[in-house]
Amino acid sequence: MARIAKNLEELNQIVNQAVEISDSKVKIKDENKLRESVIDDLIYTAVFSENEDVKEEAKYLIREIANEFGAIASSIHDLYMAMGRGETKDFTTPAVNIRGMTYDVARRMFKVAIRNNIGAFIFEIAKSEIEYTFQRPSEYASCILAAAIKEGYKGPVFIQGDHFQFSAKKYFENPEKELKSIQALTKEAIDAGFYNIDIDPSTLVDYSKESLLEQQYHNYLNTAKMTDYIREIEPQGINVSIGAEIGHIGGKNSTVEEFEAFMEGYLKTVNKKPGISKISVQTGTEHGGIPLPDGTVAKVKLDFNVLKSIGEVARKKYGLSGTVQHGASTLPDELFDKFPQNCTSEIHLATGFQNIMFDLAPEKFKEEIYRFIEENFKDEWKEGMTREQFLYKSRKRGFGPFKYQWWTLENKEEILDALEKKFEFLFEKLNVFNTREYTDKYIKLIKLPYVKYSTKTEKVEAKEIKLEAGAD
Repeated sequence: MARIAKNLEELNQIVNQAVEISDSKVKIKDENKLRESVIDDLIYTAVFSENEDVKEEAKYLIREIANEFGAIASSIHDLYMAMGRGETKDFTTPAVNIRGMTYDVARRMFKVAIRNNIGAFIFEIAKSEIEYTFQRPSEYASCILAAAIKEGYKGPVFIQGDHFQFSAKKYFENPEKELKSIQALTKEAIDAGFYNIDIDPSTLVDYSKESLLEQQYHNYLNTAKMTDYIREIEPQGINVSIGAEIGHIGGKNSTVEEFEAFMEGYLKTVNKKPGISKISVQTGTEHGGIPLPDGTVAKVKLDFNVLKSIGEVARKKYGLSGTVQHGASTLPDELFDKFPQNCTSEIHLATGFQNIMFDLAPEKFKEEIYRFIEENFKDEWKEGMTREQFLYKSRKRGFGPFKYQWWTLENKEEILDALEKKFEFLFEKLNVFNTREYTDKYIKLIKLPYVKYSTKTEKVEAKEIKLEAGAD
């Protein structure tokens, strides 16, 4: 069992077994010891210590050790621009939302990546997931980088903010306040090493307006404002990869005309370069799938023509990487090799992995979570829903309050084995095997310092540590 440091003295005792810190520089003196046990103790301390200052110090150490080790938080922007220019083979980058057992699940993704020479793969977490999984960006990034160290992965690590979504209700009540809220989360994420951000004001699209440009107005306006904001705050040497969205997932299918209207407004409004690198569209899916009364998921008709037609225009006319598919993890397995064939540069996968975790979780533990949800989220149990439907929709809320229990499950390895098998299958279908050559070619590794959030003042201050930027 990993050790959780209670104070800074205990934390230093853990770190000193494998790492030397002098003159604000980190040097790994025993890589075997680091990977064998020290990194486990560090990440468990960063996530579960009851001392906030100790947690922050552990996160700082993980980031700096990762930089020294060669697992570098990076932006996928330059690779996506190469895709837009037609300089790569057809593949679809998997972006995986990890809601529970984050460190261990990320380890399994890195195992698959190392085994199959994969460079194009993304770890992401959505704005909503940050809240209900109790994983702020700094914790999530720490889990991912610690997993890379544990598995011996060296190279770019792509961490992404997914669906940094505007609330239509809050926006139309106070546009500036909602914009500042999204900006604050974005800054927190970038400071934590999220150099890939998906902005989502698609909730503001108004289909009652007469013209497509008017329909997309608040969407392109806020995407442009967020692009300018990100370019102002991004670290030197990094072009954060920015994603946009034209159709709210679960709504009507997107069209080429809508995309072109969005781009017309966006390009006229945005001031700073470069702009977005990809575009999310609606193809007929829904996040999490559509649960039937018995708790199983309904089959969804996915329109690949939407992905292909908009993707081709995105690449040829605007130089973007292509389209992005959301809500895909519950789709039939036989569909996944079609995404690379239809100009889909990225695919977001979440609920299918959550389902594996719940399917294999011990019944007693699962029922404990279900009772908690029934007691605390009754207001989400809509009229006409069966218990199975309600629990399928709401059980994601069991990750945050039961985080430690998930991390220490007795049959954790059984669950992780099943997840690893699924990763391997999907990544092969998405044609990302042997994409390391592209990340080696297009992604420059920039070692950036950890930005520490004071637990007392909530002000942001950069840790004073001198690390040189450059390829590793």
